Amino acid sequence: MMDEEGEMTRRPRGRPAGSKNRAKPPIIINRDSANALRTHMIEITDGCDVIESVSNFSRRRQRGVCIMSGTGNVTNVNLKQPASPGGEIVTLHGRFEILSLSGSFLPPPAPPAASGLTIYLAGGQGQVVGGSVVGTLMASGPVVIMAASFSNAAYERLPLEEDEVNPLAMPGGSLETPAAQQQLLADPSMFHGTPPSQHLLNSVQLPPEGYWSTGRPPF
Repeated sequence: MMDEEGEMTRRPRGRPAGSKNRAKPPIIINRDSANALRTHMIEITDGCDVIESVSNFSRRRQRGVCIMSGTGNVTNVNLKQPASPGGEIVTLHGRFEILSLSGSFLPPPAPPAASGLTIYLAGGQGQVVGGSVVGTLMASGPVVIMAASFSNAAYERLPLEEDEVNPLAMPGGSLETPAAQQQLLADPSMFHGTPPSQHLLNSVQLPPEGYWSTGRPPF
């Protein structure tokens, strides 16, 4: 390149000064991953059935719901206590405060045995009782539930058979094999006699750069 005086000058190589500091456009995600969890704070009004309300929410959104905690008061609770002889059902009359609430709900065509709710309650005299909820769970005043919802549920049967192939060693990193899925679908004992649904069995794929116990990639 020639200047006005006829001397040869060279153009500096590399990026212009300050080019690395330019603002980059933001990354916008338009939709969630199929395996993403969503957090919900659900309020159930006075006089409504907690179980029916959460079950309807799961069915209408077509998402599984995992209840992590709950606060509020309920009345006239029926509990099944496995520790009692024969797993008898105990009826609690009156108003009780929720100490702990956990459980899961799956939308149809999941079998009913895949859903359930466990609760611990405190009575007016300081007594604490808990168990699996049977029947309705009526709210006495507003009941607030913290929950997470998901769209995919992969059923696994443990323990694994000794001759089963290690899924981490398989090409592509599949966590479920077609043979294992067929065996799982053919076994109705998983949900106490209720046949599981094929629509809820979703194979999960590991990313190509999956982590390994040695801390080094497999290549």
